[in-house]
Amino acid sequence: FSGADGKDACGEEEEEEEEDGASGGGEEAEEEGDSGEGTEEEDEDAEEEHDSDFEELDEEQEGKQKKRSSEKQVAALCISVGSFSDPEDLPGLAHFLEHMVFMGSEKYPAENGFDAFLKKHGGSDNASTDCERTIFQFDVQRKYFREALDRWAQFFICPLMIEDAIDREVEAVDSEYQLARPSDSHRKEMLFGSLARPKHPMGKFCWGNAQTLKHEPREKQINTYQRLRDFWKRYYSAHYMTLTVQSKETLNTLEEWVREVFSKVPNNAQPRPDFSDLQDPFDTPTFNKLYRIVPVRKVHALTVTWALPPQGKQYRVKPLHYISWLIGHEGAGSILSLLRKKCWALALFGGNSETGFDQNTTYSIFSISITLTDEGFQNFHQVVHLVFQYMKMLQTLGPQQRIYEEIQKIEANEFHYQEQTDPIEYVENICENMQLFPKEDFLTGDQLMFEYNPEVISLALALLTPERANLLLLSPEHEGYCSHKEKWFGTNYSMEDLPEEWARRWAGDFDLNPDLHLPAENKFIATDFTLKPSDCPDTEVPVRIVNNERGCLWFKKDNKFKIPKAYVRFNLLSPMIQKSPENLVLFDIFVNILAHNLAEPAYEADVAQLEYKLIAGEHGLVIRVKGFNHKLPVITLINWDVRLLILEHCRWSVIQKYQAIMKGLTVDDLMTFVSSLKAQLYTEGLVQGNFTSTESMKFLQYFIDKLQFKRLSVEVPVLFRVVELPQKPHLCKVKSLNKGDANSEVTVYYQSDALTTRLPCRPFNEVLSLLLCSQMHMEEPCFDFLRTKETLGYQVYPTCRNTSGVLGFSITVETQATKFNTDYVETKIEEFLVSFGEKMTNLTDEAFKTQVTALIKLKECEDTHLGEEVDRNWFEVVTQQYVFDRLNREIEALKLITKAELVSWFMEHRDTTSKKLSVHVSLPALKTSSYGEVSKLTFLPASPMLADATLINDIRAFTSSLTLYPYHKILK
Repeated sequence: FSGADGKDACGEEEEEEEEDGASGGGEEAEEEGDSGEGTEEEDEDAEEEHDSDFEELDEEQEGKQKKRSSEKQVAALCISVGSFSDPEDLPGLAHFLEHMVFMGSEKYPAENGFDAFLKKHGGSDNASTDCERTIFQFDVQRKYFREALDRWAQFFICPLMIEDAIDREVEAVDSEYQLARPSDSHRKEMLFGSLARPKHPMGKFCWGNAQTLKHEPREKQINTYQRLRDFWKRYYSAHYMTLTVQSKETLNTLEEWVREVFSKVPNNAQPRPDFSDLQDPFDTPTFNKLYRIVPVRKVHALTVTWALPPQGKQYRVKPLHYISWLIGHEGAGSILSLLRKKCWALALFGGNSETGFDQNTTYSIFSISITLTDEGFQNFHQVVHLVFQYMKMLQTLGPQQRIYEEIQKIEANEFHYQEQTDPIEYVENICENMQLFPKEDFLTGDQLMFEYNPEVISLALALLTPERANLLLLSPEHEGYCSHKEKWFGTNYSMEDLPEEWARRWAGDFDLNPDLHLPAENKFIATDFTLKPSDCPDTEVPVRIVNNERGCLWFKKDNKFKIPKAYVRFNLLSPMIQKSPENLVLFDIFVNILAHNLAEPAYEADVAQLEYKLIAGEHGLVIRVKGFNHKLPVITLINWDVRLLILEHCRWSVIQKYQAIMKGLTVDDLMTFVSSLKAQLYTEGLVQGNFTSTESMKFLQYFIDKLQFKRLSVEVPVLFRVVELPQKPHLCKVKSLNKGDANSEVTVYYQSDALTTRLPCRPFNEVLSLLLCSQMHMEEPCFDFLRTKETLGYQVYPTCRNTSGVLGFSITVETQATKFNTDYVETKIEEFLVSFGEKMTNLTDEAFKTQVTALIKLKECEDTHLGEEVDRNWFEVVTQQYVFDRLNREIEALKLITKAELVSWFMEHRDTTSKKLSVHVSLPALKTSSYGEVSKLTFLPASPMLADATLINDIRAFTSSLTLYPYHKILK
């Protein structure tokens, strides 16, 4: 159950996006933002108090974990109750209660008081509801940790949950549900849950929406307010709770605080919710069928699923993890290797995610999901047969101690030398582990494989047979042939028996496939963890150790984190990529083919924690490698799109790339492009970690020697030129490309000027915009006004924009077309900005100073692990700005900013000559198919509410006459 913006929750698995580039089997894209916004961018002491477990961790007591140098203090609390406990007549009540406890308490009655307090002091919070657990967490600056704990504890001591807030917060829950509806992973989960036995909690609608929490209760005269309070009283009990806090305070101090703050959490002494007597929920006539599904995304996918007895108690052996390691293998002899050779599949994911949906006290799922090609879809029975053949091979050969011990060794290495994880994720994970494992395994129970037990593994393997499997087949070709509709997410599907021929074959003693076999011994497992001595003077920032006409290399020896790992990143720049949309498409294809061909030979390295990623960047091929340095040298969205299409000159849109594909590109086109791509390149790299400078130079020389490319005739820009918007409001409204999606999005953007320096070496305006949109300043009032009070949508946020060196800020609201039209939403955004301007003007000097100090404290937080430092340095390299001490410069700039300057900067963007661009993406009026027309943008008219805005109906015509800012970077 993933979340954002403070209160979140139902539905955990995020969709696997298959975009440009790939890493191993799962294709991943570099997180995209505006160009220049990071486009190429990772001894416990438990006691029982009032029947509530809590775990305290400080710097001296963190066992294997690296020292946390961040100033953030964090806490997480897990309650052993979730959506399985929802009453039959109020689906989603557990999730709704998780939202409502944030809405003030008797001690601190302000509705958004906790959010406001945290954001004022550089913190954040979140919560999530799973099937059998609910988790709350927050972080804040050390100085305010004690008070934050006290405010947070009131959720569990005396929450207000006033009736007036119920209707408004129901809309937030409903918006969250609406945002999840277009997700194929969530749709599959809801359909799969509906196959459970009647009255089993797997069939419950865990999300909740306006229908189940407001309209139906009113019709049935159910008092939702009273039922919420009853649910809280019954289940939010101290003996159901586990707590983890992490701070630089001493353990004695932390224990004292926890006792003081949480001693008043009520304990009703009632038995915990227990669903362990409801096993075998899928032993029904609706299982072991073939379900054909119409997906939201235009992809073919096959999921083979087995429902097993609960496996949680086998955590020391982890039989499903062992099996998934083999199923998900991509080397020679694997399922995916053979499918790729037949051109039937692109990716395969197998196993159990250990979320509440996949593993609870009633069952454990083992599933194999395969992304199919068109040909693979046509031969899906053969694909299923290959899966069953591999399973039969594993059952025939039995568990392999050699393979189990390899997995043990790899995961022990990773655990022992792991880099510091995000503190919030860390405490959240531990407080949940405290519900699942004995005390001695709180830190390791979910990460290590403790003991090889072939009997336990064999028992699990024996259940993974064809007659126990259920098949889900997703394809857009099913549209029009699926007569059933899932109740909550509206998924169209059909159910059928397996074809008799295949059912008969799978029921018998079918032959094994000779091309399928177990993986060979992994030669990439690191054994040398020696820290290497420096061969050059230590530096605070990367230094350029190679610089010639064909490339340059930046290097920094790690002497801070002192781990036997390294990061190697290269950007291979070419002028050919941005010459046309056809070239961009060919580049994408080339990178995907390259990743596809590397998958098998590089997979052993990948699973041994030598991770690699190929990314089709805006201007070049980005290669990222990280892992244990011992073996590292062995392997060497539409709103966003429309806004950048308007702002960035020569940017090719997703639509134009789609049109290029549909024209029909050939293999000859690809080979011609690749030849021209390799003819002229410029390679820029960064090596950081446990390497010497001499070793690092070999990486650059490797690319130069292998590719034999010539030097560039002209420099390749790494940013786009940006148009200067006219000094009046402009509006661009387009139809959503997904006709089955009721969600709309509105972004109101104000353009500033190119990055400038008020004082030498100081990006002053950039810091102003960062301060304006920071969580300490605009974020909380934006959330309070547009989401809490106006209930416009679940996702509401301000953003500081740096678009290829041109600054600005924006407000974005994701809403539903069934509730609000986008023009109305924009008027509410304007209302917020007016009220925010008044708030800014009336801000006291003391409050301003507090906000500035909070942002400075955030920027002063040291990197928690080597990857964070590498990410910051790589941004400077890939954007060719090289301001490696940017954080220090921003801190110095913040110390000099005055309240008057911030207010003036904001007001300049709000006067009648402001450069404003609004982009609306909304639901089409007429729905004829689940799949929209993606070959062109369809522009929409504006209503009289936005009569003062000039409508954009032709992007190229609008931008062709506008002035272009020059390329702009701050270099020193």
